[in-house]
Amino acid sequence: MQQFTLKSESDGTPSKKNFLDQLNEQQRKAASHVHGPLLIIAGAGSGKTRVLTFRIAHLLQKQHALPSNILALTFTNKAAREMQERIQHLIGDKASGLWMGTFHSIFSKILRFEADRIGFKSSFSIYDTSDSENAIKLILKELNFDPREIRPRTIQYKISDAKNQLIKPAMYKQRFVQSTLDDITARVYEIYSQRLKLANAMDFDDLLIKPIELFEDHRDVLEKYQDKFRYILIDEYQDTNHAQYKVTKLLAEKYRNLCVVGDDAQSIYSFRGADISNILDFKSDYENAVEIPLEQNYRSTKYILQCADSIIKKNSKQLEKTLWTDNADGDVVTLIENFDERDEANRVVNYIHDMKLRHGFNNNDFAILYRTNYQSRVFEEAFRRKNIAYQLVGGLSFYQRKEIKDVIAYLTLLVNPEDEQALLRIINEPSRGIGNKTLNDLLKRARSTGMSVWKILGNVEDADLYKPAKARIGEFVEMINNLRDLLESGTSLLDVTKKVLEKSGYLKALVQDGSAQALPRRDNVLELQNAIAYYQQNNSSAKLANFLQEISLITDTDKYDEDKPAVTLMTVHASKGLEFPVVFIVGLEENLFPMGPREGEEANYEEERRLFYVAITRAQKKLFFSYSKLRYKFGEEQRQARSRFLDEVDPGVVRTETGATIQQKNNHYDSGDSHSYNDREIEYDWKSPKQTKKPSSTASYEYEYDDDPFRVGVHVMHPAFGPGKILQRNGSGKDARVVVFFKSRGQKTLMLRAAKLQVLH
Repeated sequence: MQQFTLKSESDGTPSKKNFLDQLNEQQRKAASHVHGPLLIIAGAGSGKTRVLTFRIAHLLQKQHALPSNILALTFTNKAAREMQERIQHLIGDKASGLWMGTFHSIFSKILRFEADRIGFKSSFSIYDTSDSENAIKLILKELNFDPREIRPRTIQYKISDAKNQLIKPAMYKQRFVQSTLDDITARVYEIYSQRLKLANAMDFDDLLIKPIELFEDHRDVLEKYQDKFRYILIDEYQDTNHAQYKVTKLLAEKYRNLCVVGDDAQSIYSFRGADISNILDFKSDYENAVEIPLEQNYRSTKYILQCADSIIKKNSKQLEKTLWTDNADGDVVTLIENFDERDEANRVVNYIHDMKLRHGFNNNDFAILYRTNYQSRVFEEAFRRKNIAYQLVGGLSFYQRKEIKDVIAYLTLLVNPEDEQALLRIINEPSRGIGNKTLNDLLKRARSTGMSVWKILGNVEDADLYKPAKARIGEFVEMINNLRDLLESGTSLLDVTKKVLEKSGYLKALVQDGSAQALPRRDNVLELQNAIAYYQQNNSSAKLANFLQEISLITDTDKYDEDKPAVTLMTVHASKGLEFPVVFIVGLEENLFPMGPREGEEANYEEERRLFYVAITRAQKKLFFSYSKLRYKFGEEQRQARSRFLDEVDPGVVRTETGATIQQKNNHYDSGDSHSYNDREIEYDWKSPKQTKKPSSTASYEYEYDDDPFRVGVHVMHPAFGPGKILQRNGSGKDARVVVFFKSRGQKTLMLRAAKLQVLH
């Protein structure tokens, strides 16, 4: 990325020299624009963050606005922090007081101030995806639906989509019910909205749609924030959804000083509601809008840029621009052909090992990008075998671990005891003798009276429960109330957390647990204390509600540490906004990348192509493509067709390296040979080598056929496909395959050694 430096005066303050002189002509036009709507079409690596930073600094330096008059909306907390630091570097203390952050963080802050205007308390909880799914699961059970048949995640997705389209429960019920699933969604949506209100809670989508309700129902509040935010800047505008479009349109309608930055070629989030028409139609929405393209790329070599351009030109819907660069030609793109995913992982890791030795690259210079999270496993195994450090971005978040969510639930109750999900999570964690029957009775009473579960607990003597259960509930309520009093007395967050762990018995239960997972869980809880201590140290007036809000809005990209000496593994979606000297794009196969049709929907190849473009443009110096000819899916070995995108790339910038034969690959696996196949230009031998039968006394794929339980006619259970019946059996030993008919998925051919079948007796 283009760098900037400022000479400093002797007192350490930034130079008085006009910092806009550091920009190229197009960047300078965008940064110096002051009044009226502005559309900046910023191609990959063209310095869009730099332009946003300099534009804000220019507005402040020339006194067009006070810091509090500027609202800058980003898509990651990391981007907001980076911009804040750069502006501080440019103009010093004049930058303090800016409203800068993600859509969710900024509007949750506004909602805290104005909560009472829409019937909430300022202490409202924020439900993450798992909290929402749990709440929906409970509602499904109450409506007598089996969550194993009607998946809570599916309902949650449909409700989220409706919210982002600003469709309320009543409207959904009246106009959008076209199937049984829609009817169930409508019923759940209505109850779910009521439950959130009763629990004084909002989900992620509410943080965007509740401000719209606030502004439309309370014109005085809207005018207050219109006058406050006279200049609005939005990064990654191509990824905004309808709710984000609407709320910023409301805020900008008075002064019309709306600056949006984006690249339609990098619009990759339609699956979560992003609407590319927001950027394509910007000039129609805002008359007299100025459009400025940023086309000079500072990130990538000419060959990488030529490769990216040849791909994105295949899309039909796009704003006109052509990226160019003064950078060197660089190396052509290397296409690696592999036998299977294990071969792919080994060869990619060997490339990394060789480049570190020969060219002096560091671990954190490399990124491996894939389409779906499950692809990381074989790469993780290969890195461990090679003893190369790696970091996985997008795996299980620290704050999503069970023990951390448990402790967070305790802390949430101290701020918002009405939060039903937090309460149900820890009322019997660790076990305090409040069983499922008691909880079900409490829930029934809450539903019949319309009261929150917490209020029912506060009047537990009136409930029809056994005396021992009433006593245990009373002790729990007393403990929470005492801890709330401790928090309100001004006790530090860290000391309150320690008391929570002590009084609840949670840490003691972990210490006494003799399982192998107990020690790591205890260490995670202690690490949470470190996080709270750090937050407290860096916030003079640290409040528990603010800490809980901050951690609830952490994204995968925020967890990426660019300074960690480790190779980065992440999905292409997670890589957005990042850059690496060397990038490997793996799994370039049909129905993987591009992803094929899913659940009755048509494949969106234009968006998949944009996603491929994003992956390519993360690379600065070297770029590798990789695909496998075979891949295991649900335990079944399947032939793969190379991605159509590989045939769309300009052939003049790609060279191909083919793989070894199957026999050579077997020898490679058996011997543990770690040498790469970089110098081999040979085609695959698709003839399988003979396998030797291996008798065994255990019920597994190595049974001789006569003793094997997996016979024709046997009923089996598959972890993904469910129950089925074996129709045919071929091969033996490690080559043993069965043809199984599954009620839900039809006929499948599976390898016994990988299918994890269980015989149903």
